[in-house]
Amino acid sequence: MRSALRRTAAFLLLLAVLSSTGGISGAQAAAGRSNEPVIYTPEAPGSYVLGAGPLSVDASNAAQGYVMARYSGSAAKAVVQLTGPDTVTYKYFLPPSEGFIPLPLTSGSGTYAVDGYENIEGSTYATLFKDSISVTLDDEFLPYLYPNQYVLFDGDTQAVAVAAETVDGAAGDLDAVERIYHYVIENVSYDDEKAATVSAGYLPVVDDTLASGTGICFDYAALTTAMLRSQNIPTRLEIGYSGQIYHSWISVYVPEQGWIDKLIEFTGSDWTRMDPTFASNGKSSKSILKYIGDGSNYAVQYLH
Repeated sequence: MRSALRRTAAFLLLLAVLSSTGGISGAQAAAGRSNEPVIYTPEAPGSYVLGAGPLSVDASNAAQGYVMARYSGSAAKAVVQLTGPDTVTYKYFLPPSEGFIPLPLTSGSGTYAVDGYENIEGSTYATLFKDSISVTLDDEFLPYLYPNQYVLFDGDTQAVAVAAETVDGAAGDLDAVERIYHYVIENVSYDDEKAATVSAGYLPVVDDTLASGTGICFDYAALTTAMLRSQNIPTRLEIGYSGQIYHSWISVYVPEQGWIDKLIEFTGSDWTRMDPTFASNGKSSKSILKYIGDGSNYAVQYLH
Protein backbone atom coordinates (compact mmCIF):
# COMPACT_ATOMS: atom_id res chain seq x y z
CA MET A 1 0.00 0.00 0.00
CA ARG A 2 2.77 2.44 0.91
CA SER A 3 4.66 1.75 -2.31
CA ALA A 4 1.45 2.32 -4.30
CA LEU A 5 0.94 5.64 -2.52
CA ARG A 6 4.51 6.66 -3.26
CA ARG A 7 4.04 5.81 -6.95
CA THR A 8 0.80 7.76 -7.00
CA ALA A 9 2.46 10.80 -5.45
CA ALA A 10 5.36 10.58 -7.89
CA PHE A 11 3.01 10.35 -10.87
CA LEU A 12 0.97 13.36 -9.76
CA LEU A 13 4.12 15.37 -9.10
CA LEU A 14 5.44 14.62 -12.59
CA LEU A 15 2.14 15.57 -14.18
CA ALA A 16 2.25 18.84 -12.24
CA VAL A 17 5.71 19.47 -13.67
CA LEU A 18 4.42 18.77 -17.17
CA SER A 19 1.54 21.14 -16.62
CA SER A 20 3.79 23.93 -15.41
CA THR A 21 6.15 23.46 -18.35
CA GLY A 22 3.44 23.37 -20.99
CA GLY A 23 2.75 19.62 -21.00
CA ILE A 24 -0.93 20.27 -20.31
CA SER A 25 -2.09 23.65 -21.54
CA GLY A 26 -4.56 25.71 -19.58
CA ALA A 27 -6.92 25.74 -22.54
CA GLN A 28 -6.80 21.96 -22.81
CA ALA A 29 -7.43 21.53 -19.08
CA ALA A 30 -10.45 23.82 -19.33
CA ALA A 31 -11.86 22.20 -22.45
CA GLY A 32 -11.30 18.62 -21.35
CA ARG A 33 -11.37 15.72 -23.79
CA SER A 34 -13.95 13.32 -25.12
CA ASN A 35 -13.99 9.91 -23.44
CA GLU A 36 -15.84 8.29 -26.35
CA PRO A 37 -14.00 5.09 -27.38
CA VAL A 38 -12.27 5.17 -30.77
CA ILE A 39 -11.91 1.63 -32.08
CA TYR A 40 -9.79 0.93 -35.14
CA THR A 41 -11.19 -2.30 -36.59
CA PRO A 42 -8.85 -4.51 -38.67
CA GLU A 43 -10.34 -6.17 -41.73
CA ALA A 44 -9.38 -8.81 -44.28
CA PRO A 45 -11.11 -7.85 -47.57
CA GLY A 46 -9.02 -10.26 -49.63
CA SER A 47 -7.84 -7.85 -52.31
CA TYR A 48 -4.14 -8.63 -51.72
CA VAL A 49 -3.37 -12.03 -50.25
CA LEU A 50 -0.07 -13.82 -49.72
CA GLY A 51 0.34 -17.44 -48.79
CA ALA A 52 0.06 -21.03 -49.82
CA GLY A 53 -2.11 -23.89 -48.67
CA PRO A 54 -3.79 -23.44 -45.31
CA LEU A 55 -1.81 -20.34 -44.26
CA SER A 56 -2.74 -16.97 -45.74
CA VAL A 57 -1.78 -13.37 -45.01
CA ASP A 58 -4.16 -10.64 -46.15
CA ALA A 59 -2.08 -7.52 -46.77
CA SER A 60 -4.91 -5.49 -48.29
CA ASN A 61 -4.75 -2.89 -45.50
CA ALA A 62 -0.99 -2.82 -44.94
CA ALA A 63 -1.07 0.98 -45.31
CA GLN A 64 -3.12 1.00 -42.10
CA GLY A 65 -0.25 -0.63 -40.22
CA TYR A 66 -1.32 -4.28 -40.06
CA VAL A 67 -1.81 -7.51 -41.95
CA MET A 68 -4.36 -10.24 -41.21
CA ALA A 69 -3.25 -13.87 -40.88
CA ARG A 70 -5.19 -17.13 -40.76
CA TYR A 71 -4.14 -20.75 -40.44
CA SER A 72 -6.84 -23.29 -41.28
CA GLY A 73 -4.74 -26.44 -41.41
CA SER A 74 -4.59 -29.55 -39.20
CA ALA A 75 -1.18 -29.01 -37.61
CA ALA A 76 -0.86 -27.76 -34.05
CA LYS A 77 0.19 -24.31 -35.25
CA ALA A 78 1.72 -22.20 -37.98
CA VAL A 79 4.06 -19.22 -37.92
CA VAL A 80 4.00 -15.97 -39.83
CA GLN A 81 7.38 -14.28 -39.76
CA LEU A 82 7.60 -10.55 -40.51
CA THR A 83 10.93 -8.81 -41.05
CA GLY A 84 10.61 -5.08 -41.67
CA PRO A 85 12.95 -2.32 -42.82
CA ASP A 86 14.58 -2.17 -39.38
CA THR A 87 15.60 -5.87 -39.89
CA VAL A 88 13.86 -6.95 -36.67
CA THR A 89 12.13 -10.31 -37.13
CA TYR A 90 8.78 -10.95 -35.46
CA LYS A 91 7.40 -14.49 -35.23
CA TYR A 92 3.64 -14.82 -34.76
CA PHE A 93 2.34 -18.26 -33.83
CA LEU A 94 -1.15 -19.07 -35.07
CA PRO A 95 -3.39 -21.92 -33.91
CA PRO A 96 -5.90 -23.40 -36.37
CA SER A 97 -8.77 -20.96 -36.71
CA GLU A 98 -11.53 -19.89 -39.04
CA GLY A 99 -10.91 -16.24 -38.23
CA PHE A 100 -8.13 -13.83 -39.10
CA ILE A 101 -5.71 -12.46 -36.51
CA PRO A 102 -4.26 -8.92 -36.88
CA LEU A 103 -0.47 -8.66 -36.88
CA PRO A 104 1.13 -5.20 -36.57
CA LEU A 105 3.66 -3.64 -38.95
CA THR A 106 5.62 -1.89 -36.23
CA SER A 107 8.75 -1.35 -38.30
CA GLY A 108 7.07 1.52 -40.16
CA SER A 109 7.07 2.15 -43.88
CA GLY A 110 9.32 0.06 -46.10
CA THR A 111 9.70 -3.47 -47.41
CA TYR A 112 8.66 -6.43 -45.27
CA ALA A 113 9.66 -10.03 -45.83
CA VAL A 114 6.62 -12.21 -45.12
CA ASP A 115 7.37 -15.90 -44.54
CA GLY A 116 4.94 -18.66 -43.63
CA TYR A 117 5.72 -21.95 -41.87
CA GLU A 118 3.66 -24.94 -40.72
CA ASN A 119 4.54 -26.98 -37.66
CA ILE A 120 5.45 -30.59 -38.48
CA GLU A 121 6.27 -31.86 -35.02
CA GLY A 122 8.11 -30.53 -32.00
CA SER A 123 10.19 -27.58 -33.15
CA THR A 124 10.27 -28.65 -36.80
CA TYR A 125 8.50 -26.48 -39.38
CA ALA A 126 7.93 -26.72 -43.12
CA THR A 127 8.15 -23.63 -45.29
CA LEU A 128 4.84 -22.81 -46.95
CA PHE A 129 5.79 -19.57 -48.67
CA LYS A 130 8.26 -16.69 -48.77
CA ASP A 131 7.13 -13.33 -50.11
CA SER A 132 7.43 -9.61 -49.49
CA ILE A 133 5.29 -6.49 -49.42
CA SER A 134 6.06 -2.80 -49.82
CA VAL A 135 4.36 -0.70 -47.15
CA THR A 136 3.71 3.03 -47.05
CA LEU A 137 1.79 3.83 -43.89
CA ASP A 138 -1.09 6.28 -44.16
CA ASP A 139 -0.15 7.46 -40.67
CA GLU A 140 2.87 6.52 -38.55
CA PHE A 141 0.69 6.09 -35.44
CA LEU A 142 -1.68 3.49 -36.88
CA PRO A 143 0.30 0.40 -35.77
CA TYR A 144 -0.05 1.71 -32.21
CA LEU A 145 -3.81 2.32 -32.35
CA TYR A 146 -5.11 -0.88 -33.91
CA PRO A 147 -5.57 -4.06 -31.86
CA ASN A 148 -3.25 -6.95 -32.64
CA GLN A 149 -2.50 -10.49 -31.50
CA TYR A 150 -0.76 -9.24 -28.34
CA VAL A 151 -3.21 -6.42 -27.53
CA LEU A 152 -6.57 -7.73 -28.70
CA PHE A 153 -9.77 -5.76 -28.13
CA ASP A 154 -12.86 -4.50 -29.95
CA GLY A 155 -15.95 -2.43 -29.28
CA ASP A 156 -17.45 -5.18 -27.09
CA THR A 157 -14.38 -5.59 -24.89
CA GLN A 158 -15.17 -4.71 -21.28
CA ALA A 159 -11.79 -3.01 -20.89
CA VAL A 160 -12.87 -0.46 -23.49
CA ALA A 161 -15.95 0.48 -21.46
CA VAL A 162 -13.90 0.65 -18.27
CA ALA A 163 -11.37 2.93 -19.97
CA ALA A 164 -14.15 5.30 -21.03
CA GLU A 165 -15.50 5.45 -17.48
CA THR A 166 -12.03 5.90 -16.02
CA VAL A 167 -11.08 8.90 -18.16
CA ASP A 168 -14.47 10.63 -18.01
CA GLY A 169 -13.75 14.29 -17.26
CA ALA A 170 -10.01 14.03 -17.92
CA ALA A 171 -8.39 17.35 -18.80
CA GLY A 172 -6.30 15.93 -21.63
CA ASP A 173 -4.44 12.86 -22.85
CA LEU A 174 -1.82 12.94 -20.10
CA ASP A 175 -4.55 13.11 -17.50
CA ALA A 176 -6.24 10.15 -19.21
CA VAL A 177 -2.97 8.19 -19.13
CA GLU A 178 -2.58 8.93 -15.43
CA ARG A 179 -6.12 7.76 -14.67
CA ILE A 180 -5.75 4.51 -16.61
CA TYR A 181 -2.36 3.86 -15.01
CA HIS A 182 -3.85 4.20 -11.54
CA TYR A 183 -6.90 2.15 -12.40
CA VAL A 184 -4.76 -0.80 -13.46
CA ILE A 185 -2.30 -0.74 -10.55
CA GLU A 186 -5.14 -0.36 -8.05
CA ASN A 187 -7.31 -3.15 -9.51
CA VAL A 188 -4.83 -5.78 -10.69
CA SER A 189 -2.51 -7.76 -8.42
CA TYR A 190 0.58 -9.60 -9.55
CA ASP A 191 0.08 -13.36 -9.86
CA ASP A 192 3.28 -15.04 -8.67
CA GLU A 193 1.94 -18.54 -9.30
CA LYS A 194 1.02 -17.71 -12.88
CA ALA A 195 4.42 -16.13 -13.43
CA ALA A 196 6.10 -19.33 -12.28
CA THR A 197 4.00 -21.65 -14.43
CA VAL A 198 3.09 -19.67 -17.56
CA SER A 199 3.87 -21.55 -20.76
CA ALA A 200 5.85 -20.35 -23.74
CA GLY A 201 3.76 -18.51 -26.31
CA TYR A 202 1.32 -17.18 -23.73
CA LEU A 203 -0.92 -14.39 -25.03
CA PRO A 204 -2.85 -12.02 -22.71
CA VAL A 205 -6.64 -11.72 -22.77
CA VAL A 206 -7.35 -8.23 -21.47
CA ASP A 207 -10.88 -8.95 -20.20
CA ASP A 208 -9.63 -12.03 -18.32
CA THR A 209 -7.12 -9.82 -16.52
CA LEU A 210 -9.86 -7.31 -15.79
CA ALA A 211 -12.25 -9.97 -14.46
CA SER A 212 -9.74 -11.87 -12.32
CA GLY A 213 -7.94 -8.80 -11.02
CA THR A 214 -4.66 -10.68 -11.34
CA GLY A 215 -1.96 -11.06 -13.94
CA ILE A 216 1.69 -11.10 -14.87
CA CYS A 217 3.65 -8.24 -16.42
CA PHE A 218 2.44 -9.09 -19.90
CA ASP A 219 -1.17 -8.94 -18.69
CA TYR A 220 -0.64 -5.56 -17.03
CA ALA A 221 0.98 -4.17 -20.16
CA ALA A 222 -1.61 -5.50 -22.60
CA LEU A 223 -4.54 -4.26 -20.50
CA THR A 224 -3.03 -0.80 -20.10
CA THR A 225 -2.19 -0.58 -23.80
CA ALA A 226 -5.66 -1.70 -24.88
CA MET A 227 -7.33 0.86 -22.61
CA LEU A 228 -5.11 3.67 -23.89
CA ARG A 229 -5.51 2.76 -27.56
CA SER A 230 -9.27 2.60 -27.17
CA GLN A 231 -9.05 6.23 -26.10
CA ASN A 232 -7.21 7.10 -29.34
CA ILE A 233 -3.87 7.51 -27.57
CA PRO A 234 -1.07 5.93 -29.67
CA THR A 235 0.67 3.47 -27.37
CA ARG A 236 3.74 1.30 -27.90
CA LEU A 237 4.14 -1.82 -25.80
CA GLU A 238 7.90 -2.27 -25.89
CA ILE A 239 9.81 -5.35 -24.78
CA GLY A 240 13.56 -5.51 -24.35
CA TYR A 241 16.45 -5.17 -21.96
CA SER A 242 17.85 -2.65 -19.51
CA GLY A 243 21.30 -4.02 -18.91
CA GLN A 244 20.71 -7.73 -18.26
CA ILE A 245 17.12 -7.30 -17.06
CA TYR A 246 14.37 -8.45 -19.42
CA HIS A 247 11.23 -6.40 -18.96
CA SER A 248 8.78 -4.15 -20.77
CA TRP A 249 7.65 -0.57 -20.84
CA ILE A 250 4.97 1.57 -22.40
CA SER A 251 5.50 4.72 -24.44
CA VAL A 252 2.65 7.02 -25.45
CA TYR A 253 2.22 9.84 -27.92
CA VAL A 254 0.50 13.08 -26.94
CA PRO A 255 0.45 16.11 -29.25
CA GLU A 256 1.86 18.46 -26.61
CA GLN A 257 4.96 16.34 -25.92
CA GLY A 258 5.39 13.98 -28.87
CA TRP A 259 6.44 10.45 -27.94
CA ILE A 260 6.98 10.10 -24.21
CA ASP A 261 9.32 7.16 -23.95
CA LYS A 262 9.18 4.64 -21.11
CA LEU A 263 6.26 6.42 -19.48
CA ILE A 264 5.38 3.27 -17.56
CA GLU A 265 7.93 0.53 -16.92
CA PHE A 266 7.30 -3.05 -15.78
CA THR A 267 10.15 -4.70 -13.88
CA GLY A 268 9.27 -8.12 -12.52
CA SER A 269 6.16 -7.69 -10.41
CA ASP A 270 6.59 -3.94 -9.92
CA TRP A 271 5.71 -0.78 -11.81
CA THR A 272 7.91 2.28 -12.13
CA ARG A 273 7.02 5.74 -13.39
CA MET A 274 9.58 7.24 -15.73
CA ASP A 275 10.00 11.00 -16.02
CA PRO A 276 8.35 12.18 -19.27
CA THR A 277 10.23 15.48 -19.25
CA PHE A 278 13.50 13.52 -19.22
CA ALA A 279 12.30 11.27 -22.01
CA SER A 280 10.88 13.98 -24.26
CA ASN A 281 13.82 16.34 -23.82
CA GLY A 282 16.48 13.67 -24.08
CA LYS A 283 18.24 14.91 -20.94
CA SER A 284 19.71 12.68 -18.27
CA SER A 285 19.46 13.21 -14.54
CA LYS A 286 20.72 11.35 -11.49
CA SER A 287 17.17 10.74 -10.27
CA ILE A 288 16.14 9.07 -13.52
CA LEU A 289 19.33 7.07 -13.93
CA LYS A 290 18.72 5.80 -10.41
CA TYR A 291 15.59 4.11 -11.78
CA ILE A 292 16.95 2.76 -15.03
CA GLY A 293 20.64 2.25 -14.34
CA ASP A 294 22.79 3.20 -17.30
CA GLY A 295 20.34 4.83 -19.72
CA SER A 296 22.45 3.70 -22.68
CA ASN A 297 21.66 0.09 -21.82
CA TYR A 298 18.03 0.30 -22.87
CA ALA A 299 17.52 -1.89 -25.91
CA VAL A 300 14.12 -2.45 -27.47
CA GLN A 301 13.69 -5.91 -28.93
CA TYR A 302 10.04 -5.87 -29.95
CA LEU A 303 7.18 -3.41 -30.38
CA HIS A 304 3.58 -4.61 -30.04
